Amino acid sequence: MAHRPYIVGNWKMNGSRAALAEARAIDRGAQRYKDVSVALAPPFPLLGLLREEVTTIGVGGQDCHTAAKGAHTGDVSAAMLADIGADFVIVGHSERRRDHGETDALVQAKAQAALVSGLGVIVCVGETLAERDTGQAEAVVAAQIDGSLPDDAAAHDAALLGRLSVAYEPVWAIGTGRVAAVDDVVAMHAAIGARLAARFGDAAAKMRILYGGSVNGDNAAALLAAPGVRGALVGGASLTADAFLPIVAAASSGEG
Repeated sequence: MAHRPYIVGNWKMNGSRAALAEARAIDRGAQRYKDVSVALAPPFPLLGLLREEVTTIGVGGQDCHTAAKGAHTGDVSAAMLADIGADFVIVGHSERRRDHGETDALVQAKAQAALVSGLGVIVCVGETLAERDTGQAEAVVAAQIDGSLPDDAAAHDAALLGRLSVAYEPVWAIGTGRVAAVDDVVAMHAAIGARLAARFGDAAAKMRILYGGSVNGDNAAALLAAPGVRGALVGGASLTADAFLPIVAAASSGEG
């Protein structure tokens, strides 16, 4: 299971009840690609509704709090996500790091809370354009991995089970239409893989490293064929079946 390509759609702050029709269409389409793991992360108000509408794809949250419950107005705990039927949660997305000031330590605590609640976790990392232009990209991402991924027994167990993934999303490519060159993606995924191997040992082989950043039906095949890329975290192109399913198809070996 862990070695199947993982294609995850992050709807961000988009969608409505009417958009559930697109989720159903994505779910039906995903049935044709049994060699690909497909999932959607809708906004919180749609999560339970979407869970009831789909049978093939996974459903996850876009964030969670570090605590299981408490006086945290506006927040949602990992336990609540699990209770409503979520399979996984995304933590550390650059938009949360930027807009909400989330630090590596906070991202790590959220990931730990999610694992305790039985959720799979996708930890996002990525450099800014300035950091890439000054040759700091790999160092920045390595530091984010060290600071953002849990490193306890539960994390190692989750890694072995394929429930802990990393999404490399260069900040400058998110929602901009710019896509990292395939050679740069390969180099970064190799660096991330080496960092994970140093921390998780043999379990790192079970961890999928996804690419995210303006992935669409036109560029997905080249990106997903690149060595070390084991899936994609997709933004705007995941909002409709017509845009998202070609990416799923690109991840398939044709054995579905």
